[in-house]
Amino acid sequence: MLGPGTGLGVSGLIPSGEHWIPLQGEGGHVTLSVMNEREIAVLQQLHKRFTHVSAERVLCGPGLVNLYDAVCALEGIVPKVLTPPEITRRAREGSCRLCLEALGMFCAMLGTLAGNLVLTLGAVGGCYIGGGIVPGLGSFFTNSHFRDRFEDKGRFADYLSRVPTHVIRSKLPAFVGLATAFDSPGPRWEAE
Repeated sequence: MLGPGTGLGVSGLIPSGEHWIPLQGEGGHVTLSVMNEREIAVLQQLHKRFTHVSAERVLCGPGLVNLYDAVCALEGIVPKVLTPPEITRRAREGSCRLCLEALGMFCAMLGTLAGNLVLTLGAVGGCYIGGGIVPGLGSFFTNSHFRDRFEDKGRFADYLSRVPTHVIRSKLPAFVGLATAFDSPGPRWEAE
C-alpha cells in the first residue's frame, strides 16, 4: 500500500490465518530511485536542497512542488509559486509543460517505488494506491508511465506483470479498514 498525500505512507498487509497483520514503518523515507537521465538531473537539483532525497521528498503534495521547482531549475525558469492542486490542474489541462512533466514524473517514480515495494515484500495480492493525490488524477494516472515503471524490473518483470495495481477510491478507507478489523473474529482493541 502506498498513500501519497501530505506525506507518503507506505505499508503492507501480511496474511495470518483469518487475520491480517499491518506492517509499521517509515517506507516513505527510503532513498528515491531514478531511472533515466532527466530524473538523474532532477535528483541532482533536489540534492542541492536536501541532504537525503527520500521518496517522500518527491512523492507527496509538497514533493510535487519540489519536482516542479527542480524541472523549472533545469530549464532555467523561475518557478511560479504553485500549490500541488494548481500543478495538477495545469498538468491535466495541458496549460503548462513544466507542470505536465512534473506530474508525469511523479506518476512514473511512484510506479518505480510501488514495484520496489512489491518485490521487497514478495507481494502477490496486489499493490493499492491511496492518499490524497492519485485517486483524483483519473485518466491522467491511468495513461501515465506508472504501470510501465512498476513492471520495469529486469528479470522480475514477468512476476510484476502478474501483480495487480489498484487505486483506492473510498472517501475514508482507514475507517473501512477499522470497521472490518472490529467486525472480524479475534482479539478486540479497546479504547482506554
